Amino acid sequence: MYRMQRISVVLGLILVAVQPALATPVAIDAQHSTLTVAVYKQGLFAAFADNHVIDAPIASGSYDDTQKAITLTVDATQMRVLDPKSPANRRADVQSNMDGPQVLDVNTYRTIEFRSTAVTGADAAHLTVSGNLTLHGQTHPITFTAVRADATHFSGSATVNQSAFGITPIRIAGGAVTVKDAVTVTFRIVLGA
Repeated sequence: MYRMQRISVVLGLILVAVQPALATPVAIDAQHSTLTVAVYKQGLFAAFADNHVIDAPIASGSYDDTQKAITLTVDATQMRVLDPKSPANRRADVQSNMDGPQVLDVNTYRTIEFRSTAVTGADAAHLTVSGNLTLHGQTHPITFTAVRADATHFSGSATVNQSAFGITPIRIAGGAVTVKDAVTVTFRIVLGA
């Protein structure tokens, strides 16, 4: 009997010690996480234009498994046009357009933020995430799916319509080439220890 009580006390102490750690949000490992934006072209002369791949490094964020809450911040001034097949001068032009007042306007809107309002799923590995995205000074709800590979690794993608956030997709050559309104955001999130 005494041994059972002792085991119960030890288990109780372990649960008390572990419980606060589970309730604490875990920081996103920004150095090992990636967020990439794919921008596509359309129009009569779209074959002569480029799609774009943009690195959007995560500045900070957290995941709280107990509360099912996700926060994420991107420093818009650190976003970079990758486009490895394009010449450097063309990448520089795309970067300038993206940073400028027509698109992200990074001098006015320096951060992009996401805060979840609900994280649900049929199982622990497949999640549906709903929340509010703040981009270009406007906040609107979005929903996307994520796959949880293990306790610290998540991946997925979301579609964001630029026009919903007050961004008019760029048009060139009199509209013969335009950027599609919908951009695809792909992410791989690693949580810190």
